[in-house]
Amino acid sequence: MISANNIWIKYGDRVLLDNINVVIGERDRVGLVGRNGAGKSTFLKVIAKEISPDKGTIARPTNSTIGFLHQEMSLPKGKTVMNEALSAFSNVIEMEKRIEEMNVEMGERTDYESQGYTDLLNEFAEVNDIFNLLGGATMEADCERVLTGLGFKSEDMDRLTEEFSGGWQMRIALAKILLTRPDYMLLDEPTNHLDIESIIWLEGFLKTYEGAIILISHDKTFLDRVTNRTVEIDHGKVYDYKSNYSKYLILRKERREQLLNAYKNQQKHIEHTEKLIDKFRAKASKAKLAQTLIKQLEKIDRVELDQENTSALKLYFPPAPRSGEVVLDIKSVKKEYGDLLVLDQIDFQLLRGEQVAFVGKNGEGKTTLSKIIVGAENATAGDVVEGHNVKIGYYAQNQADELDGKLTVLETMEQRCPDELRTKLRGILGAFMFSGEDAEKKVSVLSGGERARLAIAKMLLHPINLLILDEPTNHLDIISKQVLKDALAKYDGSMIVVSHDRDFLDGMTQRTIEFNNKKIHEHLGDINYFLERRAFGNFREVSLGDQPKQSKHKSAEKKEAPVILSKEQRRELEKEKKQLLRAVQSNEKKISQTEEKIAQYEAEMAKPDFYNAANANDTLNAYNQSKANLDKHYTEWETAQNVLEAWTDKHKI
Repeated sequence: MISANNIWIKYGDRVLLDNINVVIGERDRVGLVGRNGAGKSTFLKVIAKEISPDKGTIARPTNSTIGFLHQEMSLPKGKTVMNEALSAFSNVIEMEKRIEEMNVEMGERTDYESQGYTDLLNEFAEVNDIFNLLGGATMEADCERVLTGLGFKSEDMDRLTEEFSGGWQMRIALAKILLTRPDYMLLDEPTNHLDIESIIWLEGFLKTYEGAIILISHDKTFLDRVTNRTVEIDHGKVYDYKSNYSKYLILRKERREQLLNAYKNQQKHIEHTEKLIDKFRAKASKAKLAQTLIKQLEKIDRVELDQENTSALKLYFPPAPRSGEVVLDIKSVKKEYGDLLVLDQIDFQLLRGEQVAFVGKNGEGKTTLSKIIVGAENATAGDVVEGHNVKIGYYAQNQADELDGKLTVLETMEQRCPDELRTKLRGILGAFMFSGEDAEKKVSVLSGGERARLAIAKMLLHPINLLILDEPTNHLDIISKQVLKDALAKYDGSMIVVSHDRDFLDGMTQRTIEFNNKKIHEHLGDINYFLERRAFGNFREVSLGDQPKQSKHKSAEKKEAPVILSKEQRRELEKEKKQLLRAVQSNEKKISQTEEKIAQYEAEMAKPDFYNAANANDTLNAYNQSKANLDKHYTEWETAQNVLEAWTDKHKI
């Protein structure tokens, strides 16, 4: 096991880690959580002995191995992807060379009865056994399996590592760590540059991993599926919970409530005792009793409340100006970069109020289509037609990095602020956790999360009725992501969101657009519905052409040939589907509006003098009528939903 003993680290005037003690067992699955800047990454570096604490020690078993994926990974140049991955087997490769040398030597020697030849045979057998035990016979196949799982194609294996972006180089570094199978795996944001299918594959790999895992991630679903223990770092202290992240949130709330109750009770006792002491001090006959009470008070083990971090993003989207019914109409869009075809004959329509998710592997064209829609890129062919009065707000995945580092936070907002909002800028920045002197900070000194918040704040200075978000959660912590998700749930405009975060996408959209092989495929429902509908819930197996296995108890049935639809037939079906979808959404809107009315009536009826009011009977009648209307809307919604699902199952689109 790894034992962190009394680790104390101070940066400037701030104590980052305050005498913390943590023990990591050989098979532990630990999620390391806390606000950005709490010290999580620093603690991993201390465990890996990349930095030394000001005080305290790290103890781990002799000869144990550590694999550490952190945010500042760099790869050597001049090596192919496969050769770099194979470097994880450097000791095995040395054994392979030795085996080859011994094979040559045994072929040349003739002193079969000598002790030297016997020693050579024994060494050969021993090295060969270790070689096979460490996977020497399958190391290339293992490398290809892991690299493929993380998203590389077979043609990528012989490309040089420097040809890939930083995100893809991180995948190579992660592959090397997975292949070495260290005793302790330290992973700092391993999903940051992965698409959903790679994240799902990584989850499966880590579930069968035999060593210990210490994981930092802002992906709540990933944490829940990989970890069974959560260690929180907050204001320099650690709090250990034997649960995954979702259960930790419940346990943390319960712990704080218990602690608060104990604190309040103890404070009452202390206050009562201090009053008695003051009272008895004044009387000579009670002086001895007063001294006894003072000693008792000194011996009390004081309950201390851990300081709760209450700073949070306060985000809301202004009401969306009304647009035309059809917000976007994309027809036969094609995009090429030289000889590389990225998108081919894309047809897509977005209606007013629809929320849509773009999903799929990295490099399949999600960001490219987003850029074409906002005019940041030109289509090679085809048309993108904006509807009436469409006002676009666009958050690009690298937008936070492109802010001018020379400007302050306030100056960045002033760049595109309308005159009527200039006096409110500091208030807006305060809602985005830039209060007081933070507004005067240079952008260059901001963290990734701070830049992301600033980019979102800047985007909201103007009314928007089409919101296009490309990986908006990349630099946000779990709490900030939830705040953003809650705000988007109340946003009344149209939206396209590109994301690999399943928890963030859960329940957010009504349609999921899958990008695959230069085409798009539409699925009604959110990300979870989409994953369930896909065979195995795993993109890559489907994209490789695998089909669900036949049950052992059922005979294999001959697969029906797919029906080839003409473009006109396809358009007609799309039109039918949109009509059915509108019927569902119309009833959902009626339900929401009726529930709001009922809540207003109930609030009115809860007033003490309600029944003395002249209009009490009218309100009661309207309340009862609204309740009846709500039942009717729910029935109509259920009918429309069943019709839509039956239509979808029939037409498979």
